[in-house]
Amino acid sequence: MPRPRKWRNVCCLPESNLFGPLNAPNSDNEIITMTVEEYETIRLIDLERFTQEECASQMKIARTTVQGMYNDARKKLAESLVNGRVLRIEGGNYRLCDSLEKSCNCGGCRKHKCN
Repeated sequence: MPRPRKWRNVCCLPESNLFGPLNAPNSDNEIITMTVEEYETIRLIDLERFTQEECASQMKIARTTVQGMYNDARKKLAESLVNGRVLRIEGGNYRLCDSLEKSCNCGGCRKHKCN
């Protein structure tokens, strides 16, 4: 029997989920898909300046899991920027913050400003 999937805590969904060059063709094979939890690692580590350890605590997962997701997300961002491909943020194994946890201190939680 496989291990049960562990959900990753995410404070809020991105306001926009599609990014890329304005002159990109609408070809589905040109789209790079980033999961919501990969987006959250980029947001917490690069924007909010969390360490990987703090990010892992916020998302309630292991630091090594954060490190893997962060590396995957950075590769997808680089591929989108360098090769001019569209980046779509969707899917993944996450649950949204319920705004009731006292440990939520990232500033992105729905109780702070997210829709």
